[in-house]
Amino acid sequence: MSGQRNKFEFATIALFVGIILFAFGTFWQAVAPWLSLKEIPVKTFEDIAENIPPEFEMLKEDYPNEFNNAFPNMGMKEAFIEALQTAKKSYIAEACWHCHSQFVRPVSKEELRFGKVSYPSEYATLMQLPQLLGTRRVGPDLIRESGVHSNDWHIAHFKDTSGVVPDSVMPSYTWFYDDNGKPNKRGLSMVAYMQWLGSWEKGNMYQLARK
Repeated sequence: MSGQRNKFEFATIALFVGIILFAFGTFWQAVAPWLSLKEIPVKTFEDIAENIPPEFEMLKEDYPNEFNNAFPNMGMKEAFIEALQTAKKSYIAEACWHCHSQFVRPVSKEELRFGKVSYPSEYATLMQLPQLLGTRRVGPDLIRESGVHSNDWHIAHFKDTSGVVPDSVMPSYTWFYDDNGKPNKRGLSMVAYMQWLGSWEKGNMYQLARK
């Protein structure tokens, strides 16, 4: 009986300690960061849409029918917000973040490949929640993708990846296009998202062209 009671007491203590450690970890990894960051202003989608990249307007000019079908009866700001929200969901659902980081790290001279090291205010928007920092470099970092390639390049790349970048392991996303091969709402939105990433830094000289 004494041995069984000792085992019961040990299991009870272990359970109690486990609960305490779980609560402690939850506080320091979830609650504490929220408490320290909750006063930091975060840009809303309306704030983001105050600066629409010119590439989005070019999408409307180059694909007027497809654009109007994707964003019917919407002003440019409303359409841009809809495009970003659609693309962010697709970016997560398609697991793009598995291969593409959105965080230039202060190691391995990453700034020579992708521009200056990322800074906190780049992520203080609703579009960056949750942040898709990523951990891998299968593909290039995308935090400053805006303007690196044209709209046409992205449209061709999503449709036939290896046809644009022969050694790429990225799959083609044919479902981003309609039966006529023109970009649908998801396709237009993904291009808009690519051209938004880093658009806040346009005009600075550190943006490097990539293949």
